Amino acid sequence: MQVVRTAIPDVLVLEPQVFGDERGFFYESYNRRVFREATGLEVDFVQDNHSRSVRGVLRGLHYQIRQPQGKLVRCTAGEVLDVAVDLRGGSEHFGKHVTFRLSAANKRMAWIPPGFAHGFVVLSEAAEFLYKTTDYYAPAHERSLLWNDPALGIDWEYDGTPALSAKDKAGVPLARAEVFP
Repeated sequence: MQVVRTAIPDVLVLEPQVFGDERGFFYESYNRRVFREATGLEVDFVQDNHSRSVRGVLRGLHYQIRQPQGKLVRCTAGEVLDVAVDLRGGSEHFGKHVTFRLSAANKRMAWIPPGFAHGFVVLSEAAEFLYKTTDYYAPAHERSLLWNDPALGIDWEYDGTPALSAKDKAGVPLARAEVFP
C-alpha cells in the first residue's frame, strides 16, 4: 500500500497494491496490520456503511460533534470527488479543505480523521461509496457544514446544481458551525 499525504497531512490517500490480468483483478481493501504499518495509525473500525447515488448527488459535509468518526472511504463503482474540511479548532489547517477523486478505476481509498467534515459529489452516472468508521452513527450529534459556503471555497468540479438532502440544504456556514477544540 502506498500512502500519499495531502495538503492537510493528516488526510491520507491510500493506493492499494492491485493484482490484475485478463481475468480481472484482486486487491486487499483492508488489512489492519498493513494499514497500521503504512500509516502509523492504530484505529478500531466499528461500523461499515454503503451508499449508492446517481450523478450530481452531493452528500455532505457531515461530521459528528460528539463521538467524532474517523473514516476509511472508497468508491467501488463509478467516480466521486471526495472532500475533507478540517474543523479542529487548534489546527493550522482549520477551515481548509482537500479534494481528491476516488473511483472504481483508480481503487484509491482515503483516511479522513476524526475532527473533519466529509462529503462527496457523484461525477459518474452512478457511484457506490463504502466507508468504515471508528465510532457509531450518532444522529443527535450529527452536523452538516454548508457545502457551498464561500468561506470554504470548494470547487466541487460539478457543473449544475447538485441534488441535496434536506439536512444538507440546511447546513451551516463555517462561521456558525460547531467545531472541535
